[in-house]
Amino acid sequence: MPTNSETLLRQFTEAHGPSGFESEVRALFVEELEGLGQFSADRTGSVVCDMGGEGPRVLLEAHMDEVGFRVQSITSGGFLRMIAVGGWWPHVVLAQQLVVKTKSGEKIVGIVGSKPPHFLPQAERGKVMPLESMFVDIGATSKEEVEEMGIQLGDPIAPRTNFEPMGRKGRFVAKAFDNRVGMSAVVEAGQQLAVEERVNQVLLAGSVQEELGLRGAKTLARHAKPDVAIILEGTPADDTPGFQSDESQASVEAGVQIRMHDPTAIMNPRLADLAITTAQEENIPFQRAVRRGGGTDAGEMHLSGEGVPCVVLGVPARYIHSHNSIIDIADYRAMVNLSVALVRRLSSAVVADLVKYL
Repeated sequence: MPTNSETLLRQFTEAHGPSGFESEVRALFVEELEGLGQFSADRTGSVVCDMGGEGPRVLLEAHMDEVGFRVQSITSGGFLRMIAVGGWWPHVVLAQQLVVKTKSGEKIVGIVGSKPPHFLPQAERGKVMPLESMFVDIGATSKEEVEEMGIQLGDPIAPRTNFEPMGRKGRFVAKAFDNRVGMSAVVEAGQQLAVEERVNQVLLAGSVQEELGLRGAKTLARHAKPDVAIILEGTPADDTPGFQSDESQASVEAGVQIRMHDPTAIMNPRLADLAITTAQEENIPFQRAVRRGGGTDAGEMHLSGEGVPCVVLGVPARYIHSHNSIIDIADYRAMVNLSVALVRRLSSAVVADLVKYL
């Protein structure tokens, strides 16, 4: 029986999976899709569930990794120095809880610390504390004690945050909505498509190391060899104070975002138009986006082989790349519904037309 949306989002967001250490997320992906297709993995760890069928190879893909840290050094006093894995704004790191995962799988809680402002020169108190000046306090008193806990250099570190409902019905806070919201949607869409007759061969996938430069997408595309790809993402919301409301392209509770452009990829115009038409005809709320910054796995995916037509569907998430981000489940369900509806329309003739230039 398929897992309900809230439970699935809880399981995926609470999984520990910084870039390069996505094993918990991969295991959950396989568990939820067990029996729906044949699984394979490329040599970087990206995973594919081939649901079979005939016709064009249609890839529904999201990245498994989240931003995090790694243990860079251990001080004689038992504190951990760390390096960032992915894009962190130091403003949001200090005094937060983290979880260090050892090679044995044990998880050890720590707090991000720094020299207190009471001991800083006046000129430094108003500045952003650089990550290099922070450390992780796990309660140890010596390097030897840290090592006895099983912590070694290179161990992955992730934010420690639970998936929780908020005061407004349908709003949830969690870590890693970028991009566990996409992973959950890939699973839900796949479960719906599994019980239907299809006009194509559906591939469900999770990539690794997106947060370090779309690395997994490059090898995944070579492994899966899609004819067309739908990338599912947790995209940064732009509906909070400081933005012009009439320019918002990623408002929470305004529907799934259909991204047409970002610095890493110009989405296939015909596929983007098809996504928009599908949303309109299926009465799925959506918002168009042309992004000045950022990027997704489409940046590598669309360059694979002779070219792969791509479109990115997103759930607006406030405060991504931090310990606490916010989504509305209505946007999530809109993304799942549009993913399924779009896949249904990608017949051989439609996919051939996406890349017909002569």
